[in-house]
Amino acid sequence: MKTWLVGAGPMARDYFKVLAALRVPVEVVSRGDASATQFAAATGQAVHEGGVAPLLQRLGAPDQAIVAVNVESLASVATQLIEAGTRRILLEKPGALDLAEIRALNECARRHGAAVFIGYNRRFHAATREARRIMEEDGGASSCSFEFTEWAHTITPLPLDPRVKQHWLMGNSSHVVDLAFHLCGLPERWECYHGGSLDWHGSAARFCGAGVTRRGVFFNYGADWEAPGRWGVEVMTRKRRLIFRPLEKLQVTPLASVKIELVDLDYSLDETFKPGLYRQTQAFLAGEDEQFCALAEQAANFEIYYRMAGYR
Repeated sequence: MKTWLVGAGPMARDYFKVLAALRVPVEVVSRGDASATQFAAATGQAVHEGGVAPLLQRLGAPDQAIVAVNVESLASVATQLIEAGTRRILLEKPGALDLAEIRALNECARRHGAAVFIGYNRRFHAATREARRIMEEDGGASSCSFEFTEWAHTITPLPLDPRVKQHWLMGNSSHVVDLAFHLCGLPERWECYHGGSLDWHGSAARFCGAGVTRRGVFFNYGADWEAPGRWGVEVMTRKRRLIFRPLEKLQVTPLASVKIELVDLDYSLDETFKPGLYRQTQAFLAGEDEQFCALAEQAANFEIYYRMAGYR
């Protein structure tokens, strides 16, 4: 199958490292000259410059593609590929800039019969895989708590499109939210609150909420982007507390104990490559789609993220 990697930034280099390890031949496509030069220097791989449009005209559509461009270009690049005939796409999170874009992209994929999956690599961590196994062994989750505090002082100076910063909960914090709801189910009945504002994120700076998921799991969350904090997810079963803090490692507290123990796992793939990326890419190439966030699911999730963040 013909495979393209679209993008030449740091995330694309992470994907290429995995593709090289898997010995998958790939055409790399970049819009910018500078990023293409840096990519070639770092990887030794030649890069097609000028974006996907001229390459589509010259080579035709690839069978499958991994799209790792900037957030504001994700939907447009995926749309070009779908309309040209690509039928499998691994699209970096969050998949689109806003709700209108993700809905339009989802409709385009539906109309052309394309399978598009969002690259939430934390679903593919060794820690997440083991947590799913433990949860099944323990009879499922009973409750969940998560935090997606962002470090505003590090985000403020970033030279990003202001629209990306204005939708930061989807573009970045959704890593945490997606992991929690992936493990415990999407919200069914819930209330949420948000308040404050930042210069680059006017809708809110503080967030909290609680409810029950479709699997009957009680959940609560909080984040304060003007205070110290860190990402974290905790899932409770009737036998154990599963702790993801950091998200890449799994710690456990057993029933009738307060001791927190690191679970002894083979973390080598998550340490050699960007965590989760090897297994995520491998699953996409093998057509093993059950753990992915599909595009239609993400379009529905955007409505949840909008409500959490207070976006209009």
